[in-house]
Amino acid sequence: MRKFSMKMPVAAVMTSLLILTTACSSGSPSTSTASDGKKQVTVSFRSSGSEDTLTKFFKSGLVEQFEKDNPDIEINIAPVLASEGDYTSKMVLQMKSPDTAPDVIAEDTSILKSDAAAGYLQPLDEQVKGWSDWNGKIIDNLKAGVTGQDGKVYGIPATSDTRGIWYSKELFQQAGLPVPFKPANWNEVLEAARTIKQKLPGVTPLNLIVGKANGEGVTMQTLEMLLYGTTDTLYDDAAKKWIVNSPGLLDSFKFIDQVFNKDKTGPTMQVALNGQAGSIAFQQQFPQGKLAMAVDGSWAGSTWAENGAAPIPNVEDKIGFAPFPTQNGQEPGATTMSGGWAWSIPAQAKNKEAAWKFMEFLMNKENATARVVAEGSLSARSDSTEVQGYTDRPYTKEAQELLNVAHFRPTNDQYAAVSAQLQSIVESIASGKLTPEDAIKQFKDNVSRSVGAEHIEEK
Repeated sequence: MRKFSMKMPVAAVMTSLLILTTACSSGSPSTSTASDGKKQVTVSFRSSGSEDTLTKFFKSGLVEQFEKDNPDIEINIAPVLASEGDYTSKMVLQMKSPDTAPDVIAEDTSILKSDAAAGYLQPLDEQVKGWSDWNGKIIDNLKAGVTGQDGKVYGIPATSDTRGIWYSKELFQQAGLPVPFKPANWNEVLEAARTIKQKLPGVTPLNLIVGKANGEGVTMQTLEMLLYGTTDTLYDDAAKKWIVNSPGLLDSFKFIDQVFNKDKTGPTMQVALNGQAGSIAFQQQFPQGKLAMAVDGSWAGSTWAENGAAPIPNVEDKIGFAPFPTQNGQEPGATTMSGGWAWSIPAQAKNKEAAWKFMEFLMNKENATARVVAEGSLSARSDSTEVQGYTDRPYTKEAQELLNVAHFRPTNDQYAAVSAQLQSIVESIASGKLTPEDAIKQFKDNVSRSVGAEHIEEK
């Protein structure tokens, strides 16, 4: 994923990234005590190589500063070179034994709850209770992503993202639509798409990710963005069951059908079913003035940055990022889906107290903000907006505000199977193979077979 290149005061943050101080290990935790008697804290996270941004971040003088302030602790940075799937598998294996468990680990919030339920992570309720930043500085909405099914806290949210409506200000103005675009409900989104179709032939009014070749993007960028803007959800936490039929799910299916089949304001099937639909939209159609709106992630705008795949000069004058509205404009008025990474302490870690001290250091205002600026992601801290350079990045202010209305994917072992079924169903609706009503029936049948009839319910 390409990120925005930063200039100006963020340079103060980034300058330190040039100072290399700590050697990185291959990902194998070392002993709990260094040769000089210091407590050794091993920190593991997924890396894409020596030039990985997070690896550079740790080498920026950060560790040197912590060790200077805490002379009894030695930090061992242990990046794990792996794909996301392989990283998860490797970390599970390491966390099973005190001989291999790191002391601090980067957890994807999509799997944190399942790792917590399996007993791999240490509850942090006592630690956060004594940490003044937890209440008031860490965004409350993001705490749901690090809270286990037992209600305990198992991580500190470190990075995040949001989703919304990217739109062409130039095309909106040509069509006589208001700029900035702030739709109050679903109907206003659909009406804007119809207006674009009528007044600007040759322009795709609204891009939604619907082709199953795009995998989780179909579920999270499209279906869940709609569903979580209704009064229904995909999973019943109290009953611990998947909701396979609800008014909100049916209406979400109807929205997709409206765009692709009734109004025909979506992309052609050739584009929609392409596994690179998002890249086509952001690297080709938006820059060429051929796309008016796209529902996608906050990171997508990095495509148009100076170092992006399709740079657009003065991009904020040409393209906007609007909140996706709730179905009928009900409170809170907008909705988004969020993901991201958290810092956790494995249950088998040997130096938990020292590990927590380092986590507090990592997540203070300055360090937490410096990391997300380097990576081009969003901060889990509400006060990062006070750090010069943070909201100067294009679209960061708009994307950050959406964290206050963020929802998270259901996180248990069955989610992948349910998501795969949704991806197939959504594609079938968009391509006209299933009506929304038939899609509900098929979804119910398919999920029932996948996870068991005892794990589903209807509203």
